[in-house]
Amino acid sequence: MNLSFYIVDVFAEKKYAGNQLAVFLGAEALSNEQMQEIAREINFAESTFITKLDTENNTATIKIFTPEHEMKFAGHPIIGTSWVLMNKIFEHQPESITLSVPIGEIAIHQSGDLVWLQAAQPEFLDTFSTVDFLSFSNLSSTDFHDTFPIQEVTTGSAFVIVPLQNRKALENLILDKDKMNEWLQANCKTSHRALYFYCLEEAKLSTRMLCVENNQLIEDAATGSASTCLQAFLLKYDASEIQIINHQGDFINRPSQIYFDGKLTENHFDINIGGETQFIAKGEWEV
Repeated sequence: MNLSFYIVDVFAEKKYAGNQLAVFLGAEALSNEQMQEIAREINFAESTFITKLDTENNTATIKIFTPEHEMKFAGHPIIGTSWVLMNKIFEHQPESITLSVPIGEIAIHQSGDLVWLQAAQPEFLDTFSTVDFLSFSNLSSTDFHDTFPIQEVTTGSAFVIVPLQNRKALENLILDKDKMNEWLQANCKTSHRALYFYCLEEAKLSTRMLCVENNQLIEDAATGSASTCLQAFLLKYDASEIQIINHQGDFINRPSQIYFDGKLTENHFDINIGGETQFIAKGEWEV
């Protein structure tokens, strides 16, 4: 059995930047175990598997896997898979499609070079003390932005949002993997446990996403799901409207640009993220 697959770079304004993604077509016959093995073999941050395709109605169902586990929702895999479908698979190259993922249907549209998704309503979970972070990082108490809380937020996948004062603190960040993982295990409300550090300095938004996977400290180049959580966080605590570019991946030589376009109206969050996708390769995968 052979599967066609595409490799793209997501949230990237040029090749070999942003976050890598493998998109596998015709995966309806694969078991979850097989998908997990393939994702582990290719070893990108995530891989997607298209398990149902309706070319007449421009819809598809996908499953998303990291090298370690399945994700219910993830931004860059949804953006990248949508770009492949709209530009390589669907015959008439539609501007709008619908993707079905475990948390539900996601509305997608393409405008120029940008593919956009609309996120689900956020849930704001526990808040935390800066003291906790002093035990497993090199941050000092003055490195945190004391105007905003540290809080776990989810729009399908949860992230602990950590506001920092400046880019220097973000760039110099060092974490103790074991102590960090112990803290995540003890404090996060969901099975997806990760930290999303950000700073907004001179109107530039910069971020870093770090988690522990396969007993390794992992930094992601571009995290769409975390970006939807951060956008919700900023709408709640900073401004009721936001249009800004989130810069991630700068410190691991995979610069990424994630576009924010959001609005908070009477407790309803309109959360949209967008980005460019670069085509890298197409091939056949033998199962």
